[in-house]
Amino acid sequence: MTTTCLDLSMHSLSLSSLRGGTTACPDFSGKQSNLSREIASVDEKSSLAVTTTCLGLSRQSITSSSLREGTTACPDFSGKQSHLGNTYCYGYQKLILEINNRYFKYLGIFLTAYLLNVINLSAQTQNTDNLYKKPLIDVLKEIQNRFKVQIKYSVPQVKDKWVNYADWRFRADVDQTLANVLTPLDMKVNKEKPGVYKLKDYEYYRWEVRDGWAYLDNLASKYHDKTSWEKRKDSIKPQLYQALQLSPLPEKPNSKAIITSKRVFDGYAVENIALEILPGVWINGSLYKPLNIKGKIPLVLSPDGHWEKQRYRADCQIRCATIARMGAMAFSYDLFAWGESMLQFKYEDHRRSLAQTVQTLGGIRILDYFSSLKEIDTNRVGISGGSGAGSHSILMTAIDARIKLSAPVVAMSSYFYGGCPCESGMPIHQCGGGTDNVELAAMAAPRPQLLVSDGGDWTAHTPEHDFPYLQKIYSYYVAEDKVENVHLPTEKHDFGINKRIALYDFLIKNFKLNGAAVKDKAGKYDESKVTIEKENTLYVFGDKGEKLPKNAIIGFENLEKLFPFYGTK
Repeated sequence: MTTTCLDLSMHSLSLSSLRGGTTACPDFSGKQSNLSREIASVDEKSSLAVTTTCLGLSRQSITSSSLREGTTACPDFSGKQSHLGNTYCYGYQKLILEINNRYFKYLGIFLTAYLLNVINLSAQTQNTDNLYKKPLIDVLKEIQNRFKVQIKYSVPQVKDKWVNYADWRFRADVDQTLANVLTPLDMKVNKEKPGVYKLKDYEYYRWEVRDGWAYLDNLASKYHDKTSWEKRKDSIKPQLYQALQLSPLPEKPNSKAIITSKRVFDGYAVENIALEILPGVWINGSLYKPLNIKGKIPLVLSPDGHWEKQRYRADCQIRCATIARMGAMAFSYDLFAWGESMLQFKYEDHRRSLAQTVQTLGGIRILDYFSSLKEIDTNRVGISGGSGAGSHSILMTAIDARIKLSAPVVAMSSYFYGGCPCESGMPIHQCGGGTDNVELAAMAAPRPQLLVSDGGDWTAHTPEHDFPYLQKIYSYYVAEDKVENVHLPTEKHDFGINKRIALYDFLIKNFKLNGAAVKDKAGKYDESKVTIEKENTLYVFGDKGEKLPKNAIIGFENLEKLFPFYGTK
């Protein structure tokens, strides 16, 4: 047997030699016998000599022409197989089978190593045939070494990702190099500080500040007076309904509002309300209203944003209760698949594009309901939400003229379109040949509008560019005093006390609320008289959803059936 298995040692899987019929056979007398030679000779003639050549190998080259029942592989010493011959054949057959098993085991290992080596050599081959391809992780390491920077990333982010023409994408500037490398992969980096970057998936909704400003300037160039602006606004509005798949609006259910018992507190009362906005789909909230209602009073819609504890948060209850104590109704409600809506849908469903459609429809149905109440002054209906609910407030004001005042908080930006599909999941920003949230906010003009911004998020530059744009639009109506910006440069992304104060002041000014009812002797706002209720007290359908109506649909797949064009090309 000739052994040529490259670098693999065949000592563990073959006889050291079978040449000339020598060492392959047992020595029955302390030396090699003629019997041994004869057996080996017969072996070779019977194709039992094992020739091992790893590449292009067939199993037949290492097996006997026949080993059935231990007969044909062995010589006949006396016209019939001797006991010794049988013994030898059995042992030899066993040996050959063991060789076969071990051989294929090591062959598999070798072939795996060989293929991996081929792949590795291919990856290292840098030419046009290979598209100068390199693993992303190697390219990032090279960028770090070459430019002396740190790039933060996780293994799953770079796993199985390759960069074509990798070395050709390098430039003298690290930022341009990163853009060249990552853009084709729909990835980007956020610059955390000089020399430190963090790898992220491409964020369609987050632009560079200069890009957002340039785009807004381009939009502004389309109009120069009230007439041209009104034409632009009138072209966008119907397209918003179409983009949301709300044109025409779905038929409104005939069901009545579900209202829980009233809880009475210092100067206000709270009751929970559920409205059916589609067959089997409910939107829930809590209504805060003054104890003594005389005549018609204002209504302030208060959608909840992307903060923990949803509308059950203390600051949300404080804001709505304080508005009620000043003489207006405040309705705090859930966004889709948020808060009590999760009795019907999963949290993951909130991050589907249809979420924007359903919660917009929810806002419309809420306006339908409250506009029908005799206590509501329909000329004083406002909306104020923070963060994602601020985006919802902008959109609702743009599409529904029943809203007479808006106050989006830490939301509006020309370079940020909302980081959740509930804000930008449907193609509303493609309406009118392209628009943004600032232009949508301008559609409120000349209705009173307050923008609250801070220094810790995408509203940090509001006073520099976006707000002057809004002032220009309001000037077309000679109503510059109707739009305001309260900027809090040292604050972060929340609906904290200073942001609430800005809202209170704006409501007092435009809706003629009673500020004295919520201020102390020094003239400062006093929110201490508000009672913070436990979360389950604000539920409509019981602690465990046991009061959920029997016709309520469960699961996103059933919601999709109500929108036959959703998901179609």
